[in-house]
Amino acid sequence: MSPAIGTSPAIGTAGPPSTDASRAGTLAGALVRLARPEQWPKNILVICVPLLDPLSWNRTALANLGEAVAAFTLASVLVYVLNDLVDRRRDAHNPGRWHRPLASGRLSPRAALLFAAIVAVLLVGVLSPQAVTTVWPVAGYLLLNVAYSLGLKHVPLLDVFLVAIGFVLRLVYGYLAAGATIPGWLLTAVFTLCLLLTLGKRRQELHDAGVVHRPALRGYTVALTDQLMQLSAALTAGSYLLYLRDEAPLGDLASTAVILLTPMAVFGLFRYLQLVLVHNAGASPVRVLVRDPALVANTLLWAALSGGLLLAARGQ
Repeated sequence: MSPAIGTSPAIGTAGPPSTDASRAGTLAGALVRLARPEQWPKNILVICVPLLDPLSWNRTALANLGEAVAAFTLASVLVYVLNDLVDRRRDAHNPGRWHRPLASGRLSPRAALLFAAIVAVLLVGVLSPQAVTTVWPVAGYLLLNVAYSLGLKHVPLLDVFLVAIGFVLRLVYGYLAAGATIPGWLLTAVFTLCLLLTLGKRRQELHDAGVVHRPALRGYTVALTDQLMQLSAALTAGSYLLYLRDEAPLGDLASTAVILLTPMAVFGLFRYLQLVLVHNAGASPVRVLVRDPALVANTLLWAALSGGLLLAARGQ
């Protein structure tokens, strides 16, 4: 029995460290949730669009694009922290957001501010070696989102435009980092596509909770969002086709690309509209895009065919 008696003090003294470890784990989990890593792939997808140009397939461009992804990921984390700090009281009464770390009280505003300061220091470290002419989209993104979080997100229509502009700034930064020419029609297509996705999210919010939890929704109706989504989808398709015809680095294969890629681009837009307008699946655009089997298969086929055309164009 003595060994058991002898081990009991050790068990007793192990309690506080275990509690501290539990608290540290809870804090780390809250900070990770605050940073929203599930949203980070958006930065990779948008910033790395310049890789569609075969001239960007070199070590320097890849390194610069990697730094651009890191910079915009850190910038987006700062935006998420600011937005959650400003909205923590409203989010606490929102059925879809009450569980966020600040809204639920699992993370204090002071801890969030300290975390934001650390992220800001890391962002400055990533940006400092780069020229001002390259990093201005990051500064513009931060200023835009400060204004958005402090009030502009409550202005109907302007709110969705500002979200879409944020993605355009990501794309511009990618092209600047890669040293490639920025294609105007592709910027237009990305802008209108982001309008489509954001409007789909607004529509779902109207459908689920009405105008209670987002003041800007007072300027929308489900019917209006339906019409605006259809207009955005049409503009996206038209801009993308003009990009393929006039700006894509495809050389003599541009006409072939228009013929082969148009059906997949249009199908992707149609499928997304179907999911949102028929199945009310617009709450999380990222989740819809990566989990719907039809969209995933269509995207993979589009990516494979686009890559093949680019490789063939490079070999001309």
